[in-house]
Amino acid sequence: MARKNDSLIFEIFELLLQLPWWVSVLFSAFVYFTLAIVVPSIEFASPLLQGISNTFSSFAHWIALFFLLAAPISAFHASRKRALLESQRDIDSIKELDWKAFEELVGEAYRRAGYQVIENSKAGADGGVDLRLRKGGKTTLVQCKQWRSQSVGVKIVREMYGILADEQAQQVFIVCTGSFTKDAEKFANDKPIKLVTGAELQQLVSSVQSSGGKSPVSQASTASKLSQASKPDSKPPSCPRCDSTLVLRAAKRGANAGKEFYGCESFPKCRYTQQLQ
Repeated sequence: MARKNDSLIFEIFELLLQLPWWVSVLFSAFVYFTLAIVVPSIEFASPLLQGISNTFSSFAHWIALFFLLAAPISAFHASRKRALLESQRDIDSIKELDWKAFEELVGEAYRRAGYQVIENSKAGADGGVDLRLRKGGKTTLVQCKQWRSQSVGVKIVREMYGILADEQAQQVFIVCTGSFTKDAEKFANDKPIKLVTGAELQQLVSSVQSSGGKSPVSQASTASKLSQASKPDSKPPSCPRCDSTLVLRAAKRGANAGKEFYGCESFPKCRYTQQLQ
């Protein structure tokens, strides 16, 4: 029984590491309140249960502190993953990552795209599901293939399709740094399987970067296109992150006060902006 309890405690700790740091703080406070205040107020008829209650109550602050330790670790990893994503400039830089960093990059990109991301904490560079994404009540299984010189074949796609059925998920994403074979594309064609090529991944990463992943030249080009698109007889520009309409706004304060820029109509849910040139 003790081993099962220990295992559960460490599983909770690992889960907290993948959640925002403040979740660990709230959970730690909840654990302390429950063990130090609620449990001691309960009178158990069984001497055994009363003894267990007293034991947990006496260690309430230590147990709460253990879970609280997840907060700074979670904050550090979140900062590191943000820096990892922001540092990517093209597919070549993505290909240079090791397999673990590649998985973290993919997870951070989907996290910024609005998914809840649960990473696979088991050690190993391969084997089944690397990430689990949740959004809109749907679960998506993700396998990351950081292969530099080989296209992903149909065998991998078949394996993930089998795992999809076993885990009762809604869809599968297979993300690679290159491409997929024709057989792989054909097999996935009529199934809830999305094959994400290196080019598509690089586009996703660029779209969720704070700078939009664009150089000054490409930013100017984009601004020009948006300016053209905003003319009376043209279709309003759309946000590259969420497809909402971009609207013309003016900065109210700061160094750019009074300057116009394009902002997403979905603000504050989406904070994409595009400066005018």
